[in-house]
This record gives sequence, structure tokens and C-alpha cells, in this order.
Amino acid sequence: MKLLRISLLLFILPLCLSFTAHKFYVSITKIEYVEEEQSLQIIEKLFVDDIEDVLQARYSESISLDPEKETEADVEFLKRYVLQKLSIKVDGRSVDLNFLGREYENDIVKVYIEAENISALKSIEVENRILFEMFEEQQNLIHVKKNKKRKSLILDRDNPKGVLNFN
Repeated sequence: MKLLRISLLLFILPLCLSFTAHKFYVSITKIEYVEEEQSLQIIEKLFVDDIEDVLQARYSESISLDPEKETEADVEFLKRYVLQKLSIKVDGRSVDLNFLGREYENDIVKVYIEAENISALKSIEVENRILFEMFEEQQNLIHVKKNKKRKSLILDRDNPKGVLNFN
């Protein structure tokens, strides 16, 4: 009986140890075309610890995205990074992205961006390379809304850009 227990333990223990926690690396970008304002309103949702790791590795180890500790310089690094890694073309034309600010919600930072002077939207090309240099498994989900139509893309390191048509 004792031998059976030891054998069972030796069999089950390696199985239990082989299951390790796996973190899911994802960002979500919501883009809405607001025809009355002729603008794209964009919300980029990122896990605070992931984006903080990238900013620290890229710019300075002292960067903090803790609302109680962050500095204006930390916010400027966040702005610079996001605007370098996200680009959008509407109907084949590159659009200027304006960083409006950020907001924290638990372990998520929401980055607010706007593109103005968009008179029409027939197609949108989104390139989002956020966090790709840090996490090989990173996926960036893109959700675009025009009127009542919604379309989505999944971007990864091998396919960092995609096009959606609204004809």
C-alpha cells in the first residue's frame, strides 16, 4: 500500500508541476468614427504592469504608472511610446493622432487619442506594434465602429497591421 502511494505521488507530482501560470498578453484598441465631429475617437487599453515594463526598459527604470507616483515626464514617455507604435490610415491617407490623456481603472490604463478632420471613412488601416518588443505572445485587438457597423482585427508580431473596409 505504501509503495502504491509513493508510486502515485511520483506520477502525479511531475504532472502538477508541469502546469505553470501563463500570462495573457493583450491590448484592446477601440476606434469609433464620429461623423458629426469628423473624428476618430480612440481608446487604447493596456495592462499597467506590461506598459510600465516596456517604458522602463525603453526610457528609464524610474518610470511609474502608479497614479499616486507618476510624474509629468512619465506621462510624456507613455504618450511618446503609444504615438510611435500606433498609426492609422483612413482611405489610404495617414492621419495625425493627438494624445488627449490617460485614465487608470484597476490594473488597466486607458489612453485617449483623437484624429480630427476625417470627412469620410471607407477604409481604415491600423498598425499597432504596442508591446511587441517586450512580449512575443502579444496580441493587439482592434475594434472599429462606424455608425452601427463594427469590425475587428487581431494583430500580432508577424501581422502588425490590417485593413477594414466600410463600403
